[in-house]
Amino acid sequence: MGNSFDTAAARYDQAFTHSVIGRLQRRYVRKQLAKILDTHQPQKILEVNCGTGEDALWLSGQNYEVTATDISEAMIDVAKSKSNSEQLVFKTVDLNDIGTYFKNEQFDLIFSNFGGLNCLSEVQLELFFKNASALLSEKGKLALVVMPKNTLWEQFYFLSKGKFGEMSRRKKDSAIANVDGESVITYYYNPNEMVRLADYYFRFGSVHPIAFFVPPSYLEPFFKDKPRLISALDRLESAVKNRAGFSKYADHYLIAFDKR
Repeated sequence: MGNSFDTAAARYDQAFTHSVIGRLQRRYVRKQLAKILDTHQPQKILEVNCGTGEDALWLSGQNYEVTATDISEAMIDVAKSKSNSEQLVFKTVDLNDIGTYFKNEQFDLIFSNFGGLNCLSEVQLELFFKNASALLSEKGKLALVVMPKNTLWEQFYFLSKGKFGEMSRRKKDSAIANVDGESVITYYYNPNEMVRLADYYFRFGSVHPIAFFVPPSYLEPFFKDKPRLISALDRLESAVKNRAGFSKYADHYLIAFDKR
C-alpha cells in the first residue's frame, strides 16, 4: 500500500491540498476538530495517515505536541520538508503497527483525516480500535474522518456518466479506488458501522457531515472555474454541518469517540 501513496506524494498538495475543494473540505474538518480540541484540551496528539503533513502542521502551530505518521515514506519526506518544529515529529509507520510501534507511549487524542481508515478491512479496523484504546490516556478521544457508503455526489456522478453499475460500488465489501493512477483496495463504512466496530473500546461521541453539498475532489476540474457555484454550495454546507443524519450521504464525515 505504501508504494501506491508514494506515487501520489509529489502531486498530492497540488491535486488536493491547494485545490478549491480540498481547501474547503479541510476547513470543514478543522472547524469540527477545533470544537473537540477546545473541549478536550489534549496535550499529546497522534495523527495517523498524515499524508503531506498539513493537519499536523496546523495542530503543531497551536502548540500541541504532535506525532504524525503515514505508511508512505514519500509522503513523510514531503511533510518533513515543511517543518523544523520540535513539537512536531513525523514517522513512517504502518497504521496496522501503531500498537507495537508506540507501545511505551500515550496520547490524549488520535486523529485521522480524509479516509485513511478506509484502507482497513473490518478485521483491521477492529484491531485499530484495540490499539488506539491502549495508546490513549484515561480520558482519550478519537477524531476520525471517514468515507461513507452512500455519498450522493458519487451516485449522481456515475448516473450522469451512464455507469449504473458503479453507483453502488461503495456498498460492496470492498472497492478499488484510484490514487494518482494506482489502484488501492478501499472499504467504506457508514457511521453506524464505525460505532459497532468501536463499541468494545469506545463510546460514541458525535458525528458531522464533511462535504454534503460541496463535491468530491475528483470533480475539481469542473468546479475550480465556477467560484459563484462553489460559494453557493459552501453556504449550503454551513446549514447542514451539525446534521448528523446527513453524514452517511456526504463525501466524508467526522466521527468522535471517547475511550471507555
